[in-house]
Amino acid sequence: MEKESYITVPHKITDRSFQIIQEEIDKIDPHYKFDSPLQEAVIKRAIHTTADFDYLKNLKFTHDVLNKLKHVILNHGVIYTDTTMALSGINKRRLDKLGVDYHCLIRDPRVIQLAQEKGITRSMAAVEIAANDPREKIFIVGNAPTALCKIIELVNDEQLKVAAVIGVPVGFVEAAESKQALYESNIPAIAALGRKGGSNLAAALINAVMYNMDIKNLGDEYGRHTK
Repeated sequence: MEKESYITVPHKITDRSFQIIQEEIDKIDPHYKFDSPLQEAVIKRAIHTTADFDYLKNLKFTHDVLNKLKHVILNHGVIYTDTTMALSGINKRRLDKLGVDYHCLIRDPRVIQLAQEKGITRSMAAVEIAANDPREKIFIVGNAPTALCKIIELVNDEQLKVAAVIGVPVGFVEAAESKQALYESNIPAIAALGRKGGSNLAAALINAVMYNMDIKNLGDEYGRHTK
């Protein structure tokens, strides 16, 4: 392609992408309604990240999860991810600015030892270790269904307090089942029902919340692209 024939300015590329997303939504379902501007921003960011319009129907929000996520982010809580990939995709500069701590414990020696002792996955062991953190917590799961299952198990057994969960593991073994269980639980959650998901989506969802929860006060340069 000749340079003159395609967009080269980054923010114009993003602007055009979101215009196309809305145009496609209008074609798929002209009567589609978002529940709130923040939910709209999150869903559109999911589509922008994956180029997959199935998330219009597959992405579910339960128990006032968006407000729960905002509360933790604005009150110096902590985020735990199941993979380093998910953590790497999150805007840590923004988290640092907001005073939000963040961890992936998958390589933590305590997690490795606990997983070996119990014969469980490291993702499950990481949840058990994180459960000891007294701060308000968000779990972000993009790859490990066993992590979601352990979160639900510990919450049901009153061994874990969690403010919200983003549960979008991708795959064929227990991925759909674990997300369905999360969706049906009492845990405030964003769940991507079915097999689709992934660490890139998980990171995009929490970023979308941060970028759009209070654009005026946070002054984020990306928030305007999701409207």
